[in-house]
Amino acid sequence: MLNRYRTLRRPDSKEIVIKKSRFIGHGRPVASEEEAIAFIEEIKKLHWNATHNCSAYVVGERDECQKQSDDGEPSGTAGKPILEVIKHQGLKNVAVVVTRYFGGIMLGAGGLIRAYTDGAVAAIEAAEAITQVLHREVVVDVDYTWYGKLENEFRARGVRVGGTDFTDRVVIACLPEAPEADKFAAWITDLTQGQAVIAIGEDRYFIDGE
Repeated sequence: MLNRYRTLRRPDSKEIVIKKSRFIGHGRPVASEEEAIAFIEEIKKLHWNATHNCSAYVVGERDECQKQSDDGEPSGTAGKPILEVIKHQGLKNVAVVVTRYFGGIMLGAGGLIRAYTDGAVAAIEAAEAITQVLHREVVVDVDYTWYGKLENEFRARGVRVGGTDFTDRVVIACLPEAPEADKFAAWITDLTQGQAVIAIGEDRYFIDGE
């Protein structure tokens, strides 16, 4: 799993008008190629009467799955510009569709490339680019006498806490960034003089800064 990567926050869309043609950029985060294809088909059904529904997507930790479609526009004027926007912004696991309703004015190859580029940028602006950061759960089990000290240290250091259970002992689910998990566990051991029981849990992503 990647320690961090840029993707989109949510499915969303934005419309722009270029020489009377309507271009609607749709962006969505996707977990697989199947999900990307399903999203593209969903937009095509929604805008079945559009002149074109051009698309591109990038999926995989190493961007191993990249596809594009001009959907009837001249070759290289639609799908490729959309794909280039995704790649230029460093996005992964993302699908973008730019829907065009022809307004009666021909744009030419250069105009189409600019229009589909702008449509893809609009889609990404609407869906909002974010950075997902991998965190690893470190479960800290301590006696109540350590809780106040740990709480103060966590607050001072900005440690992400997933939850705290209070039973006969205190169990705190901490969420340091994955590469720092072992170092974090060692710090807890030192801080509690070896009295904390520590267990390493699952990895999960959180949005950077949230």
